[in-house]
Amino acid sequence: MFGATPRETPQRIAFVMLPRFSMIAFTSAIEPLRVANRLSGQALYSWHLFSPDGKPVAASNGIALTPEGDLEAATGFGTVIVCSGIDVQKVIVKPLFAWLRKIDRKGVDIGSLCTGAHVLASAGLLDGHRCTIHWENLPAFAEDFPEIDVTAELFEIDRSRFTCAGGTAAIDLMLNVIAMQHGHELAAKVADQFMHERIRDRHDHQRMGLPARLGVRHPKLLKVIQFMEENLEEPLSRAELAREAGLSTRQLERLFRKYLTRSPARYYLELRLNKARLLLLQTNMSVIDVALACGFVSASHFSKCYRDYFGHTPRKERGVPLHEGGVSDDEDYDELPASSQRPGA
Repeated sequence: MFGATPRETPQRIAFVMLPRFSMIAFTSAIEPLRVANRLSGQALYSWHLFSPDGKPVAASNGIALTPEGDLEAATGFGTVIVCSGIDVQKVIVKPLFAWLRKIDRKGVDIGSLCTGAHVLASAGLLDGHRCTIHWENLPAFAEDFPEIDVTAELFEIDRSRFTCAGGTAAIDLMLNVIAMQHGHELAAKVADQFMHERIRDRHDHQRMGLPARLGVRHPKLLKVIQFMEENLEEPLSRAELAREAGLSTRQLERLFRKYLTRSPARYYLELRLNKARLLLLQTNMSVIDVALACGFVSASHFSKCYRDYFGHTPRKERGVPLHEGGVSDDEDYDELPASSQRPGA
């Protein structure tokens, strides 16, 4: 199991970097290991960088790192961590899947940072395992891999699989591993070096709470927004939202106008459109399926709302030419079946 006391030190860890990997997740994973070595006075960990073809890889911030070699050079490691980031579905290479499955058969602990869970899932390595992924990618991951148990935790360790949501959550993943392997006292000293005021466990939230995100603390307004976020696929009516929060519809309207300068309907629509944009960019779902997943009664209505909000159509969002295949932008959007239409969309 990943996190168990290693049989020998230094514990050798291979990081496989994919194009546009998240630099903050990558460095947040390595730095606790470096500081643990320094504070303990021992070589507890060593880390080694690889890429699928052995060539330098640029992170999403444009900084390129030079690996030690390609995948075939990454031998003799008990732990392998896949590092990815933006547009992971566009940079996955199939030889990586075969290599990951090969090292899995050898008993290697395999994990990921940020969107790397998408790579492991595509390789079939998360079947029957609990995992997590960055909150921005979670809806698309759930659509692409409905059979996989994905959570919104900071990190997950499930036997020989481990996944991390990315960002600074990688610090907490490694601090927890250091604590399990070499004691809480060392982990606390490492955290103190980073001015990391506490070691978060996996159950801590990935995102800031609604009050911090919105700059609003009105309890009933926050309750309504929470209901909205939990019901994007099947939107609730204004009356239902008001009733859930113990408000009249007029009070609901006033609260949204006062604190968020827009109507409840407009705010709800923006939530659904932002989710739609993530699904368009991160999945291969059809426009009709995206519309349905975000609570629209028809793809043509979805397209119009999308264009009004973002300034371009869903097809343009994906970089699809306007008249590709002789189909016009308007002709591309068929009405959804009557059975799938829902009120309030």
